Amino acid sequence: MRYRLGIRAAALALGAALALPAAASFAATSYTATDKDTFWTLSKKFGVPLQKLISFNPNVDAKNIYAGLKLSIPAPAAANAAAKSAQPAAASPSAKLVKTTSGDKLPYATAIQMKATAYSASLEENAWGPVDYFGNPLKLGTIAVDPKVIPLGTKVYITGYSFDGLPAGGMYAVATDAGSAIKGNRIDIFVPGTRDKVSKFGYQYVNLYVLK
Repeated sequence: MRYRLGIRAAALALGAALALPAAASFAATSYTATDKDTFWTLSKKFGVPLQKLISFNPNVDAKNIYAGLKLSIPAPAAANAAAKSAQPAAASPSAKLVKTTSGDKLPYATAIQMKATAYSASLEENAWGPVDYFGNPLKLGTIAVDPKVIPLGTKVYITGYSFDGLPAGGMYAVATDAGSAIKGNRIDIFVPGTRDKVSKFGYQYVNLYVLK
């Protein structure tokens, strides 16, 4: 039997703006933050030393950068980044691609060998019913992961398994489930069918590609 982890939700305030003083002797440009921004990612994006970026935003809590927040980005780094973003993006010659069964080539960030098991919609395996971590009905393409290794919501492509209850050659999946027995480089793949049939999957080592 697998045990679900508790669901956590984080509330984000939207649309707030701060009046920021200009840093002495340095020009700056205004930037509107998104939910995914941090001082660290912005320092990389604009090519600005982290401490300088922080010094330009003395009234900003580094742990509370949210969508709509107005930040000051030191120039001329901001201007250089803007100029680069205006140029057409060139395909990286070193981009990592995984070929799907349909012939598509998907860019991926990381490839990990995982020890895989399979589970069914049986109540014996799902204490809270045949639903995933988010309460959605279990379906082909659902996998349970250790969120410390594969964040929930991550889209992946899986190859290397052998089981007639799954698409031959490879399958798309989304990490929308978790369980107390799924730790480290482990995944549990939902397979439609009876518990007895699904149990025949056993333990298999698969290749998991974290898609971009």
